[in-house]
Amino acid sequence: MKYSRLVILVLGSIFSLHAAAASPQVAANQPTDAIAQFVRAQMEKQRIPGLTLLVSRNGEPIRAEGYGLSNVELAVPAKPETIFQSGSVGKQFTATAVMMLVEAGKVGLGDPLTKYFPEAPASWNHVSVRELLSHTAGFTDYPKDFDLRKDYSEDQLLKIVEAIPLAYPPGTNFSYSNLGYLTLGILIHRVTGEFYGDFLQQRIFEPLKMSTTRIINEADIIPNRAAGYRLDKGDLKNQEWVSPSLNTTADGSLYFSILDLAKWDAALYTEKLLKRSSLEQMWTVATLRNGQPNSGQYGYGWFVEIKKGHRVVEHEGQWQGFETQISRYMDDGLTVVVLTNLGDAKPDRIADGVARIYLSKKAAP
Repeated sequence: MKYSRLVILVLGSIFSLHAAAASPQVAANQPTDAIAQFVRAQMEKQRIPGLTLLVSRNGEPIRAEGYGLSNVELAVPAKPETIFQSGSVGKQFTATAVMMLVEAGKVGLGDPLTKYFPEAPASWNHVSVRELLSHTAGFTDYPKDFDLRKDYSEDQLLKIVEAIPLAYPPGTNFSYSNLGYLTLGILIHRVTGEFYGDFLQQRIFEPLKMSTTRIINEADIIPNRAAGYRLDKGDLKNQEWVSPSLNTTADGSLYFSILDLAKWDAALYTEKLLKRSSLEQMWTVATLRNGQPNSGQYGYGWFVEIKKGHRVVEHEGQWQGFETQISRYMDDGLTVVVLTNLGDAKPDRIADGVARIYLSKKAAP
């Protein structure tokens, strides 16, 4: 039996597991079945093996559920504790770390990159930290001949980035750049003397008690870790293998669960990590050098959107058999997180649909 057929059969009897650790108040305030029906229908349509859903109001979780399977081969149900790979949702943590260094006076948003990378090409002297954060620096993405199965040192990765010419004059355009955020991770290392993942652990994850969030390491034994999948000619396949070093870069290489992301969302309503002014700067569309907003509607680590009149800061992530989405409706106090273990999934559609139900008052407040 092909995996694709197995998934279809499994989805007919999908598990919907409420958070075991949720308080009685949270359990009592679970929304109507409209949410579960919508999620299940989307999973079947998109052929997603497993998914976890978080809905929070003003930093308080009101729904934390697992659907389907975190591991198809072993028939392991997805649950709120299930750990997924972040993909580019991890960029907001890198951006937060940089802004912490800005607040500490160790990094300037207007600093040229050559201040931190003196060996870099002369063109980097015209690139600011701000432009790396907002994808307006002229940096590009991994080249087509990049070997995802080769282990690279940090210095080797930096040399690859430095060898790629800027795509346009810094600050004049927008192009989403994983290499830009990879470079920000190396910048954090150079400024602090610590691997960026250790900095995140000490300054963000531990203070917020995000106990399972960490840098990806497929060799370690990690309880509740989901398996990642992809569709190949209609059949479900396991994720493709990449080298360990490429699972440690600052462009999105984290493990986390919706339970940890609930703590992250709650912290963003406070000044535990950053001043409110710094957070608002991250959630504002960055301007180009001509004063116009960038075409990607990107702040620092977040996309900034208006959806049917609602201001939303959000990000999607895709990596190694996982697709993830976090959407924060800023003026509504509503956050929706969807984590899936299918690289071809569209979790943004699910997050948008769930949010619509809440915002239309079809779900319990």
